[in-house]
Amino acid sequence: MQRSFEQRMAIKFCVKLEKSATETIPMLKKAFGVDCLSDRQIFWWHKAFAEDREDVNDENRAGPPSTSSSDDNVKRVRDLLNTDRRLSVRLISETLDITKTIVHEIV
Repeated sequence: MQRSFEQRMAIKFCVKLEKSATETIPMLKKAFGVDCLSDRQIFWWHKAFAEDREDVNDENRAGPPSTSSSDDNVKRVRDLLNTDRRLSVRLISETLDITKTIVHEIV
């Protein structure tokens, strides 16, 4: 989760430089590559910082942490997709023994 913290800091920096969210996205994608936050997350954080949010940390949430995007699962799916981009969600799910819903969220 260290990378997402760094990205939130970068988004906050872009807001301070008066960069729009649309200008911020390609810069983050260039800097962080495949580990970059989604466009939706970048827009959300950009809006939050533009509305004077100062804290770059995520707020605590109720319930157990999500396992769908655990670093291990994401890495396993990415590694498998790097071997063959044409794999279906069903086949990835069966190969890695991860539910189809979770594989779909990761992809």
